[in-house]
Amino acid sequence: MRDLAYLRLLAKEYPSVKTATSEIVNLTAICSLPKGTEYFFSDLHGEYEAFIHLLRSSSGIIREKIKETFGHLIPEEEQLRLANLIYYPERNLARMMKLGQYTEDWQKITIYRLVQICREVSSKYTRSKVRKKMPVEFGYTIDELLHVDYNDENKKLYYNEIIHSVIDTGIADKFIISLCRLIQNLTIDNLHIIGDIFDRGPRADIIMQELMSFHDVDIQWGNHDISWMGAATGNLACICNVLRIAISYNSFDVLEDGYGINLRPLSMFAAKVYQDDPCERFMPKILDENLYDAVDPGLAAKMHKAIAVIQFKVEGAMILRHPEYEMDGRVLLKAVDYEKGTVTIDGKTYPMLDMHFPTIDPKNPLELTKGEKELLRTLSASFRHSGLLHRHIKFIYSHGGIYKCYNSNLLYHGCIPMKKDGSFDTITIDGETYKGRALMDYLDQQVQNAYFMPEGAPGKVQAVDLMWYLWCGAKSPVFGKDKMTTFEHYFVADKATHKEVMNPYYQLSVKEEYCNLILEEFGLPVEGSHIINGHVPVKLKDGEKPVKAGGKLFIIDGGLSKAYQSTTGIAGYTLIYNSHHLALAEHMPFDPKKDSTPKVSVVEKVKSRVMVADTDKGRELKAQIADLKELVAAYREGIIKERIE
Repeated sequence: MRDLAYLRLLAKEYPSVKTATSEIVNLTAICSLPKGTEYFFSDLHGEYEAFIHLLRSSSGIIREKIKETFGHLIPEEEQLRLANLIYYPERNLARMMKLGQYTEDWQKITIYRLVQICREVSSKYTRSKVRKKMPVEFGYTIDELLHVDYNDENKKLYYNEIIHSVIDTGIADKFIISLCRLIQNLTIDNLHIIGDIFDRGPRADIIMQELMSFHDVDIQWGNHDISWMGAATGNLACICNVLRIAISYNSFDVLEDGYGINLRPLSMFAAKVYQDDPCERFMPKILDENLYDAVDPGLAAKMHKAIAVIQFKVEGAMILRHPEYEMDGRVLLKAVDYEKGTVTIDGKTYPMLDMHFPTIDPKNPLELTKGEKELLRTLSASFRHSGLLHRHIKFIYSHGGIYKCYNSNLLYHGCIPMKKDGSFDTITIDGETYKGRALMDYLDQQVQNAYFMPEGAPGKVQAVDLMWYLWCGAKSPVFGKDKMTTFEHYFVADKATHKEVMNPYYQLSVKEEYCNLILEEFGLPVEGSHIINGHVPVKLKDGEKPVKAGGKLFIIDGGLSKAYQSTTGIAGYTLIYNSHHLALAEHMPFDPKKDSTPKVSVVEKVKSRVMVADTDKGRELKAQIADLKELVAAYREGIIKERIE
């Protein structure tokens, strides 16, 4: 008999043989169902409209379900209208009402069609699970409609009466919206975000709100996420970095309207210090217009340069504090000859494109001016006091990690740092050396410490500083390059200095033997397992493919960010894993005026249909069943007394 204290605790939830055996039957039945559909997204980069469309359309799967159910009955144009209704019910109903198309006949037909689609997408779930996903106010009605026996004439009459009552009482619009939401909810069982929710795109905060309302989601942190997480811990270099990137992409809405970051002190400082400087090298990339906080591009350029210079100072000081980072060559403000107007990088001297640095003392280039120190204090306070930012960051922590093993898939954003010879690279911190899975576990804990350790606790400062290293350090698994050449992009014309060399992982992982090595390192079986990561856009137009290493590796960053679409030719991928196969949905650049349904293609069929019993969840359920069987035995042997009510 197992620990009696545990069984007594379990008995509070299942107080009798009847309740315990009933749950055993329920869990056993769930194990015999097909596994739910998992969706994998990567590198969302603030593109909230495109992402929300993909989420609501299930990356084209809802469109396929409509075609399977009604393709032989209704024309394609009507199928498309039905799909758009499911994706955006409020918007489409409002339009129909305005055009006078919201007739009683349309309501009847639409409810019927939505119920049919709902029946199709709910077929792999237990009735109780579907019921839990239903809106409370319509749960009974929807449940009845989903389980009508069409062979029974009385039931058919009952079905028609339900629909008639819904329309007659004037709640058809709310009912239709609830059905659409339920269809969306049932199509995706688990949602995996393989990093980089933030930066470049306009509104990462809206994406975060969407993720927080989703029923089952996990996040593998990317370097852009880590940068924002670092900013939330108070890391000054990370604060400068997220501001610099947001300003460089004209993303003022996410800062001010989204997170309430007060940029007025920065704008006033920049306008004063750089008033006579056109800051041409710092003009923002305008991929999206701000709706709420429009800033003149000239002022934005000054703000951009001001925060970039401060960032290079703060980063340089941090590098000098941490020789273990092995980044001394990246303290480039100290490598500038302020008289000659040149900079020496890796032993070679280049002319600087801009030498107007009113806040830099050539004798001590890393020293912050009094105005810069005050500005950093103000900006840091703004990040510290942003309630919404910290709610989002806490969600990223509670639902995230640096990697995840799930259903024989290994998920991480960037890479497992490796050497050219194929061995795992090492990092030594405080005399301890880490590599492979041990390195990932150590870094995961340090990321947790950076945010949750109390101020003044031993190791807190080191953990907070490490957040910046994870953003751009050579052995950071979420960055995966030898250096971040931000300084060179601003100030050096020679494009050879802009090159960032990828970690050897990226050449090695396309070979099956090295994928197997990584899978074994994380305790996963070689047969049937996959590595899923993003970070590096797949340039489809150049002939690159997202599936590599004989099907062992999926790289699903295809450029959802507008900034990448000219080089990738597409707008990213969704990897879809259901009980029958793995499929890739190839996204087109999002255009709200066109049908942006992704192209879905099966890339791997499973040998036999995957049931819940075969999954990680199934193993959890089997353990629960074993516990409940022990509880039943304890009841029957009188070791624990039943509570009969």
